Amino acid sequence: MIGLAVLSAVTVSVGLIPLGTTSASAAACTAGTEFDFNGDGIRDTAVADPLATVNGAERAGLVRVILGGGKGIAQVSQATAGMSATPETGDHFGFSMATYDADADGCTDLVVGAPYEDITQDGTDLVDAGAVYVIHGTTSGIGAGSTINGYSQQAFDASTVTEAYDWFGYALEAGKTSSSKPFLAIGVPGENVGDVTDAGGIHYAQGTTKTTVTQNSAGVTGTAEAHDRFGYSLAATPRYFAVGVPGEAIGDRTFAGGVGVFSHTIAGDAPTMLAGLDQDASGISGAAEHGDGFGTAIALLAYRPSGATSESDALLAIGTPNEDIGTTADAGMVQTLRIPASGAYTEIETIDHSTVDVLGEPMAGVFFGQRVALANTSPGSVGTATNLKLAVAVPGHDTAGSIEAGAVHVLPALGAPGTGDKLLTRGDGILPGIAGVRDFTGMGLSASATDLYVGVPYGKASGEAKGTVFVVPWSTVGGGSSAVKTLKPGADGVPDEGQAFGSVIQ
Repeated sequence: MIGLAVLSAVTVSVGLIPLGTTSASAAACTAGTEFDFNGDGIRDTAVADPLATVNGAERAGLVRVILGGGKGIAQVSQATAGMSATPETGDHFGFSMATYDADADGCTDLVVGAPYEDITQDGTDLVDAGAVYVIHGTTSGIGAGSTINGYSQQAFDASTVTEAYDWFGYALEAGKTSSSKPFLAIGVPGENVGDVTDAGGIHYAQGTTKTTVTQNSAGVTGTAEAHDRFGYSLAATPRYFAVGVPGEAIGDRTFAGGVGVFSHTIAGDAPTMLAGLDQDASGISGAAEHGDGFGTAIALLAYRPSGATSESDALLAIGTPNEDIGTTADAGMVQTLRIPASGAYTEIETIDHSTVDVLGEPMAGVFFGQRVALANTSPGSVGTATNLKLAVAVPGHDTAGSIEAGAVHVLPALGAPGTGDKLLTRGDGILPGIAGVRDFTGMGLSASATDLYVGVPYGKASGEAKGTVFVVPWSTVGGGSSAVKTLKPGADGVPDEGQAFGSVIQ
């Protein structure tokens, strides 16, 4: 996974755009909505294939943008005109993605991470230092013709140093705060803090404020320790963001994991930490154990409690895919919590295959919680067990005749399982096709208010060996008859090339 990139702290960036700066073309993108790269008011979809070969470079990676309303498909890679880089073996462009309107012109912009990018600096190749690219949307779409800003770690924040194996861009999160300020968070889980290896950190930008946060930062719970990997996963709402620390040691239990919850409120040039969570923390069920990986996957959703007039709180889902259930190793678990402005979190539910009304039984190596997603099918409304949805990937799930075919559990995000629960597998009447051996269905997973996106990037069936994404209406999950849309290379204008289409979906 080593590339020989041409990026450097000098060539990679023309300078960080102050987030929220209005561009000259602002009037051109007036109909935009979220996930709308061409500003026409129709939702678009970005699907990453970080293992794709580009210009002969294996695993260089690419992203395909499918414009809503049948307005075309764009391909974005390090070979795209305007990139200050070239595709190299093992860059994994598209390993992470996020979207927001960085320049406030009304068109959504795409942020893409290539955490295994090598950075050439002062004649030295810094292996797997990582890079991040902001590809700006335009009225004609995104990709060729877009303004593209590329950053190494030091180019993004001159107060830091680009180093080998930092994995800058391993995780990304972006959006707009409740005060309408664009923000961007970048995970750097391989960052050394002082002489502490792989303690991890994040870079956070809001408006003109940029800061670096580690577990040694003032006000942050915990202490930077070797292999904590703070910044491995990220999630956010307009009021809060969360940082996964799956390598966190709890006492003498290494890789037990943790999660930090922050407010976007800037205090002392840094976001405000609200809570540090782990399985030994007060109010959290279970016990921290070696290798659990609590925080490997996280999701946040804006939440309006009963009696409130706005989405003042958030729901947090935490995946612990290596949790043992009894003596069953790596069966996995997900916990949901309510996060209010005070940070006084409340656990809502602990869910695994032994939980009442959860389909199936605990099985070794199914990794329940490897990916998690949250959605509100009625945004702005008071949250209920009906409109708040939790999707949980179980990539090691076996079907009849196909080991590790994978599955996605759909459960209520508020309250106990039992309301509208579904187990989605290939050929179940909802997800098309036939479950295949080691397809690992659900390894790509995201959700919107209207649809659940299920990626099968490692599918092996004829015609699907380059990966597949299913766009499943929530109404269909609930028993309706709306059609499930299939996105895959070689169909409906998507180029018939690639290796793992659907690894990441926005």
